[in-house]
Amino acid sequence: MKGKDIPAVSWLKFMGKANLILKNPLPFHAENFEKLGDIFRVKTGFGNPLVFSRSAAFAEYALQKNHKNFEKSPIQTRDMAKYLGNGLLTSTGEHWRKQRKLIQPAFHKKQIAGLMDTINSAILLELDKIEPNKSIDIFPVFNDLAFQTVVKSLFSSAVGQKEIDHLQYITEAAQRMLVKELRQPFKRWWFKYGGSIKKHMALVEEAREILRKLVRERKENPVGEGDLLDMLLDARYDDGTAMSEKQLIDEILIFFTAGHETTSNALTFTAELLARHPDIQERIASETKKAKEKASNLIELMASCTYTKQVLEEAMRLYPPVYFIDRINFEEDEFNGFRIHKNSNLLFSIYEIHRDATYWENPQEFDPSRFAEGTKHTAHYFPFGAGPRKCIGNNFAMYEMILAISELVSRYRISTNKEEIEIKPLITLKPKNAILRFEKRS
Repeated sequence: MKGKDIPAVSWLKFMGKANLILKNPLPFHAENFEKLGDIFRVKTGFGNPLVFSRSAAFAEYALQKNHKNFEKSPIQTRDMAKYLGNGLLTSTGEHWRKQRKLIQPAFHKKQIAGLMDTINSAILLELDKIEPNKSIDIFPVFNDLAFQTVVKSLFSSAVGQKEIDHLQYITEAAQRMLVKELRQPFKRWWFKYGGSIKKHMALVEEAREILRKLVRERKENPVGEGDLLDMLLDARYDDGTAMSEKQLIDEILIFFTAGHETTSNALTFTAELLARHPDIQERIASETKKAKEKASNLIELMASCTYTKQVLEEAMRLYPPVYFIDRINFEEDEFNGFRIHKNSNLLFSIYEIHRDATYWENPQEFDPSRFAEGTKHTAHYFPFGAGPRKCIGNNFAMYEMILAISELVSRYRISTNKEEIEIKPLITLKPKNAILRFEKRS
């Protein structure tokens, strides 16, 4: 296959900035996109080069138009799977298709609607913990809120706070270890033989044991909670069999990681943006007040909060929790004149695509009204991925976030003395030092 070579960043340059990349890779990405164009490769000295792209068209090509030639990379199928197991996020091929078909019905809008009261109760309980008239870091509040929401949606009231806290600690500790492995590949031998990986794998096994206990208790005492665990236990493959216990626990670990991590990040960034835009807060507060007066249930309430939804969509444009999507191609390919060698490790920068003036007018500006036209931006907006592997929990996450933000703003006016919104890019794009002040509305 013909095609020109992708511009390269040398191994020496990469190593010279390794420590800075570990802390925050985004400036390194931005610098090379500006210098080399919308696609470049990095010679890390380990395996195939990494190929970075900020082309929305290339992302759409790999995720949708020619998705059969682009599969999840070893970052998910090997590195993440080590900690999370072989679940929907980390699996590929026929196993992924089989699991997606089995699990998809549990996340249909109609099924999620039945969980709304549980989700809302978890949200209200956590928002009650906000101390008014005091500057606080809001991320831990939203982090707890999102984790509680996932756990209660999965297990109803069957799990205690001690177990929830330990599961949350293990989930976050495993992610921090994974980030070290991915960004410092030259230290993998040290992580392995120095005991760090062994320590974190032992923690993951503790989480799996907690989940095994919960699953077995539910099987022995099926009380019909109507939660996600019931749906997953009742789900059947085409041959009539149920998921194995190991597979079920793999999927639950995926839900913990993907379900709470991205949501807590998005809620925090949304609150940070609102603190800097009081006029937008007032529009949400007014919309929520009217919605509460007219709605007879939570689904109707959310359907009425159209501007709140736009605010969340715009927050995820500026600060996409999933700020890169990785793929690897089975066969040699070509895009826009560039030759994509077989088994290239591709990283699509959603952060850069979402801030590219090619696709967005005034891309650095927080302007929720740009999403008033619905699907206008579909070809260059990827907060939940795209194509057949689009996040299965996108509706769950949006419902949860609309409820949380509408309730938060109806209770409080949010402010901050900080000008800059700080970020901490790990596996997801996390907020840093999200210090906000909450004043009760009269």
